Amino acid sequence: MDFFRLPQEDALRVAEWKYPDPFSFYDMTADEEDYEGFINPEKRSQHTHGVYEEGELIGFFTYHPNEDGDVDIGLGLRPDLSGKGLGRTFVEEGLSYAQKHYNPTEFTLSVAAFNERAIVVYERAGFEKKDKFMQPTNGGIYEFVKMKGSVKVCC
Repeated sequence: MDFFRLPQEDALRVAEWKYPDPFSFYDMTADEEDYEGFINPEKRSQHTHGVYEEGELIGFFTYHPNEDGDVDIGLGLRPDLSGKGLGRTFVEEGLSYAQKHYNPTEFTLSVAAFNERAIVVYERAGFEKKDKFMQPTNGGIYEFVKMKGSVKVCC
């Protein structure tokens, strides 16, 4: 897998991805603020990278390094590839990229509590559930799980 800073044309493509229910929760268009922050190149994180396989966009990672040395990650796999057993490899490749480019002390991520499929993938990639919290998004307030992963498990 290849990682490149996400070009605008691919950000627009990602923003239009549609996942089947209940994963439509992750559609960029489900939250106007998230959508605007992703499609606007001036608002999109400089740490957002497209993931490509044989030149084809298959997903993205956004890395949020903080002053403690941790890197919080956000990610998305193209909808037609979700649920096909590719998740663990996708996550591990993203962690390996972050390890090389950000040298984190630890990884963190947050996932909607209902998304048991993703939680299993993250656990298989070395993450552990650490906390639950409520987060306003998509016009409501939803429960999320905070997960942490050691850099030792990934690379």
